[in-house]
Amino acid sequence: MSIRLLKTLIAVEEHGTFSAAADAVFVTHAAVSQQMKALEDMWQVTIFDRSKRTPELTPLGRALVAKARNIVWDYDNLVSSVVGDDGLSGELYLGAVPTTLTGLVPLAISFLKSAYPKLHVRVVPGLTHELIRNVERGSLDAAIVSKFSPLQKTHIWRTIACEPLELLASKELDSDDPIYLLQSNPFIRFSRDAVVGGIIETWLQEQNITVTDIMELEGLEAISSMVLSNLGVSIVPKRCVQIMNPLPLKRIPLSSDGPTRELGLLSSAKTTKGSVLEEVHKALLQAVDVGHFSRLTDQQGEKP
Repeated sequence: MSIRLLKTLIAVEEHGTFSAAADAVFVTHAAVSQQMKALEDMWQVTIFDRSKRTPELTPLGRALVAKARNIVWDYDNLVSSVVGDDGLSGELYLGAVPTTLTGLVPLAISFLKSAYPKLHVRVVPGLTHELIRNVERGSLDAAIVSKFSPLQKTHIWRTIACEPLELLASKELDSDDPIYLLQSNPFIRFSRDAVVGGIIETWLQEQNITVTDIMELEGLEAISSMVLSNLGVSIVPKRCVQIMNPLPLKRIPLSSDGPTRELGLLSSAKTTKGSVLEEVHKALLQAVDVGHFSRLTDQQGEKP
């Protein structure tokens, strides 16, 4: 038996089908099917119920996946636990919500790679709840997510930044009153599947503000482009790391005590990569302290 077969088994459980698992582990659908049959023959057990069109894990199969995760976890951390490099080499799987992908994440990884060139970070985008599930499953080492409630005892939370929510509006609009702009213009809603979308909806209800939805989007870049086209106004997080060449929009605070979104680095309490995640957290805080994205060489050139 090889670790490769166990990783394929875990991928099938995570992605639901042989085809999706094949894409995740970079093999063909036929190869996944052959590998799973090889495991069943080797262990002399039925891992999948093949009576259905899409094979499903049997109860025994699910129990084996749980054991396989522990074996793969120990294998992936075998060398670092012996040689004492604290995981600061090899691969790190890091999830990130979309709003961080064009400012915070690239700048932080630049700092991290400069300090630890042998550490390779694989970034996996997704919404908070999806990323949390992947951290819990062990397919991600950690994830940059919006704070949710309640945190579980099985989670480790490291705060990165608190981002106030702000109103985006076209510069063609005369008013700077966020309440008036929300009530008198179409509303481009931040997806309610995202934690921040729920924060926005709660604030609107608390303020008794009725908006006229025109569309609902996930990406901050897409929302900003719609607002730039004067198709409506929106409420979004004010990025803790500003992007290069931001679109020319009005960015209006909602109020002095308006709603905020807390970003943090979430990991499992049983992670064996605590040391490397501490370094990741330091790099994220360093990026927030800089506050704007540019090439690392530009950041280094700014030093006195």
